[in-house]
Amino acid sequence: MKLKTIGLTLAFCFLAGTTCFAADPQMGTWKLNERKSKITPGTLKFTTVTFKSMFGQVKVTGDGIDANGKPVQVEWSGRFDGKDYPVTGDPNSDTRSYTKVKDRTLQLTVKKNGKVTATARTVVSVDGKSRTATVNGTTPKGKAFKNIAVYDKQ
Repeated sequence: MKLKTIGLTLAFCFLAGTTCFAADPQMGTWKLNERKSKITPGTLKFTTVTFKSMFGQVKVTGDGIDANGKPVQVEWSGRFDGKDYPVTGDPNSDTRSYTKVKDRTLQLTVKKNGKVTATARTVVSVDGKSRTATVNGTTPKGKAFKNIAVYDKQ
C-alpha cells in the first residue's frame, strides 16, 4: 500500500512540475517578417520582439523604428493579468496591459495618460513558428491606423 501511495505521489509531482514549467508559446524572440506584414507608414514598427518569463513576471522588449525612422527600444515588465504596468522607451505610451485570452492568444492595451491609444491581438500559430499581431490605434496626430505584423520565431 505504501509503495502505491509513494508511486502516485511521485507521478502527481511529476505531472504538476511538467505543467508548471510547460513552455508558453509567446515566450522567445520573434523577428518581423516584413514581406508578410502590413505596417502603416509613420507608425512604430517593431523589427524584433522578445518575451521572457521569470518567476511569474514577463519582460517584453521591442526593438524597432519609431514614426520618424529613428531606432527605438521599448520595455515592459508585468503579468498577463490585464492590469496596467509602466512601459519605457515609447514616447506615445506610458502603460501597457496584457491579458491572456487563450494559450496562444494575447490581448494588449496601450495607454498614454490613461487614454487608450492602441489595442492589439496577438496569436501564435499552432506550430509555434509564427505569431501575428493585429494592431488598431491612433497616432499622436489623431490619425487612425491598423497594422498587421507577422513575426517568425528565432
